[in-house]
Amino acid sequence: MNNITPYHRRVLLVTYCAQGHINPTLQFAKRLTPHGDIHVTFLTSLSAYRRMGQTPTLPHLSFASFSDGYDDGFKPGNDINHFMSELQHRGSEALENIIEESRKQGQPFTCIVYSILLPWVATVARSLHVPSVLLWIQPAVVFALYYYYNNGYYDQIQRVISSDDPNSMSIKLPGLPLLTARDLPSFFGSSDVYDFALPIFRRQFELLEEENNPKILINTFEELEKDAVRAIKKFHLMPIGPLIPSAFLDGNGPSEASSGCDLFRCTSSYIDWLNSKPKASVIYVSSGSISTLSKQQKEEIARGLLSTKRPFLWVIRDIEEEEDALSFKEELETQGKIVPWCSQLEVLSSPATGCFLTHCGWNSCLESLACGVPTVAFPQWTDQATNAKIVQDLSETGLRLEAAEDGVVKGEEIERCLELVMGDSEKGEEIRRNAVKWKKLAKEAASEGGSSHANFKAFVDQVCS
Repeated sequence: MNNITPYHRRVLLVTYCAQGHINPTLQFAKRLTPHGDIHVTFLTSLSAYRRMGQTPTLPHLSFASFSDGYDDGFKPGNDINHFMSELQHRGSEALENIIEESRKQGQPFTCIVYSILLPWVATVARSLHVPSVLLWIQPAVVFALYYYYNNGYYDQIQRVISSDDPNSMSIKLPGLPLLTARDLPSFFGSSDVYDFALPIFRRQFELLEEENNPKILINTFEELEKDAVRAIKKFHLMPIGPLIPSAFLDGNGPSEASSGCDLFRCTSSYIDWLNSKPKASVIYVSSGSISTLSKQQKEEIARGLLSTKRPFLWVIRDIEEEEDALSFKEELETQGKIVPWCSQLEVLSSPATGCFLTHCGWNSCLESLACGVPTVAFPQWTDQATNAKIVQDLSETGLRLEAAEDGVVKGEEIERCLELVMGDSEKGEEIRRNAVKWKKLAKEAASEGGSSHANFKAFVDQVCS
């Protein structure tokens, strides 16, 4: 915090340490920096900061980090409750220190913006009399669902979840589409191993309700979730998404790819491979940065891909051990390409990409919409099932896979959905038309005069001042 340049407004942006949180919050920070009198300090845990590698160099953006006790990152088998406790304890202390230090240097923060799973940021901000604003990085439908779950609809939601045949029951909540158990966030299920999350979300809404007319920034756009944005009357949701690099929204290609859309690795061989393929011919497959698929499920994905006879680009994080374990390794390498990582936005914006087989993380859903790529939805956990509902029934830009009785999605089902989306059927043509439509709407929302652009400007004018 030394040698601080005087700024009229200083924003402290605090984010959770997962890549799915870092990418949209970093894009949010970069949108603030063109306002010449605003400086943004991006704060996250040391493990996340190290993974970011080369951070973007911008004149009004700086980075800070703190130790959460897990400096090598949270590992499988670690105690999640202990991790979240340490994150809150150490993060609160670090946050207090950085706020007080800025005051001592005569450059106090005028506003703190924080992402989900960090309600303690609002508590610290309030204790030190600094305004704070929540940046909700999931869809508005999910925001409303968590609110309803904690405010008057718990019993109705639990009845749907605990039914002997939960998918035969549905629930209609104010402002939301008709939902079944399989459309609800996985954290609602009593058997979910991540039961730490519900108390955190409950605390988040308690803090919001203690504020007068709280404003919540949300990574969506009004045209996509018009009803859900207005569902909770006591909160003012301000859609400012999609929070992806403007170059991709403009359709100008990957000029920003090295400065914030994916900061974790860099390679280009897959781009050359993509460029060699015909238009809209390639299936892109990724299950995100956290979800781990069983060997059986990977085998079924492999069978489904091979059955399509179409080229594919498949991201498998632990490629050395996983690729060797696949039964169809030679056939896979002949028909497609398997990589440990890729710049997702570069792949989605390639003319060769015709479909995205995705875990339905919200960033991936928005990136698909913004790039006009149809999807086959394969949700795993947290908000992804609800996101798949949005993809299939709200935007109508994709299809959701159906699991067999053993919980595994079979190769035949994967092939069926991929062929429906990419083939010459009337359904496929309709999905592809919708994808083009939503690409245009996403760009318009983020452009000057659009709904998200107007909300962002209002935030800068009202909240950051």
